[in-house]
Amino acid sequence: MIRLIFWFLRINLCLFFSQVFIFCGLAHAFPDRNVNCFKCHSLNKVEASEILRKINPEIRVISIKRKTIGYFWEVGIELNGKKGIIYIDLPKRRLISGNVIEISSKKNLTDESLSEINKVDVSKIPLGDALMLGNRNAKYKVIVFDDPE
Repeated sequence: MIRLIFWFLRINLCLFFSQVFIFCGLAHAFPDRNVNCFKCHSLNKVEASEILRKINPEIRVISIKRKTIGYFWEVGIELNGKKGIIYIDLPKRRLISGNVIEISSKKNLTDESLSEINKVDVSKIPLGDALMLGNRNAKYKVIVFDDPE
């Protein structure tokens, strides 16, 4: 199901770029490029959930940021236990799923955000039935997961 959603979103990405010049009309609407559109426009978790509910009612919004690319919110989502990143445009009419890569540094900004939302709090891993080797009070610990079957 999640693959179907992401393929649907990738097709929409192609449609988005066919209309990008209409959206880029913001340059004509705001001749001064120092205008911060996010002063007037906002997106919260409830609103993002309502937008995403139209696509799939099981999508849960984890986080919303506007740091990656201009005129888009970066939305952390969870669906069927898997976390992902999508982007919603300023007028809240388009959704983009895929990697955002900074050309100058060749840095994958989406991967950085995915790493951030997929961090595991090691202190919450139950170690009651764990096999401990070495000093229990060591400063650094390594946790290895294995499936004997």
